[in-house]
Amino acid sequence: MKFKQIKENIYYCGLNDVDRVIFDELIPLENGTTYNSYLVKGSEKTAIIDTMYPPFGKDYLKNLEENGIENIDYIIANHGEQDHSGSIPLLLEKYKDAKVVTNPVCKGNIREMLLIPEDRIIVIKDKDTLSLGDKTLEFNIAPGVHWPDTMFTRIVEDNILFTCDFLGAHLPFEDLFSKNDDMLISSAKRYYAEIMMPFRPMCKKYVKMIDEMKPAMICPSHGPLHDKPEFILDLYRDWTSDEAKNLVLIPYVSMYKSVEEMAFYMKQKLEAKGIKTLCFDVVGSDLGEIAMNLVDAATIVIGVSMVLASPHPAAANVAYIANLLKPKAKYASFIGSYGWGGDLFGKLGSMLSSLKLEVLDPVLVKGKPKEEDFISLDALVESIFEAHKNLGLV
Repeated sequence: MKFKQIKENIYYCGLNDVDRVIFDELIPLENGTTYNSYLVKGSEKTAIIDTMYPPFGKDYLKNLEENGIENIDYIIANHGEQDHSGSIPLLLEKYKDAKVVTNPVCKGNIREMLLIPEDRIIVIKDKDTLSLGDKTLEFNIAPGVHWPDTMFTRIVEDNILFTCDFLGAHLPFEDLFSKNDDMLISSAKRYYAEIMMPFRPMCKKYVKMIDEMKPAMICPSHGPLHDKPEFILDLYRDWTSDEAKNLVLIPYVSMYKSVEEMAFYMKQKLEAKGIKTLCFDVVGSDLGEIAMNLVDAATIVIGVSMVLASPHPAAANVAYIANLLKPKAKYASFIGSYGWGGDLFGKLGSMLSSLKLEVLDPVLVKGKPKEEDFISLDALVESIFEAHKNLGLV
């Protein structure tokens, strides 16, 4: 496969993976993904920026050979996770004089995970530069998006920024540059929700840092490249802001339809008050869709059935994931139904312990909801309305 030229002597040498359906054994992929790698030819030295996911390592090496790459001087490791660093050993074996260039934290990771020899690694500091002749690489250490070892690499003369996982998307492509369309927005938002949202303050910090660089292009490690960087940066400004949207998210589990009835009753009442409400039956739902809506929701209401005196495991999983993802939501509550008893809401509440949420009075029903239960649901709807009103959302 012929490399795609980004700019003179700068090439894309990554690969699409359209068959991958789950990432990190956790994240569903709608379209597959890409593993982006970049070749930079200076007048004196040649560098690779990020490498390849190990199952594609042989194809990657074959492409380098077919494109006439006889020498690589530097392999830039922006991040130690193996979808980016995993083919470093293959490159070091083929290119005997190549050195891996990375930061101290990433060095420790690739030494442990890939057994890279100490003498094949050059360690850099923040803002250090490396000359390739007529091109200069500048390294910007950026921990927290999403590992502590992450850094960005910039080609100074062209002002092209390689951001590794930051500002990426799990979206295969044929054309190099993003079309900035609905598919890109959806893929980038899903990617942000599942990978970057737990590090929202750091994401906000690095958006500001990149703003100050004013890059001509942004080249992430997954998904299409951005030759109009403001588009992706504007999306991240919205997603990382502290302002939630006028949205209530109701993920629910309903063994005998009682909780489902409660969820859709609330949806009808909330939408009558001008509050967008989304209900998800989490058994069989795409957790990525739920995560995407967690980006914006001001209120989360978890609907849950009782199983053996405890919350249904699927509802517990949603609470656990929400706690990990750390969305900007301001309020939470619970609705649920039980048969003979147990602790339904206490355990779920503890699973949200890392979120700074105001918990509104939950509604617990024995069996099917009755007239007095609907009155309690009306009260919860009113509490949510007043909460959104106080936020200036309605």
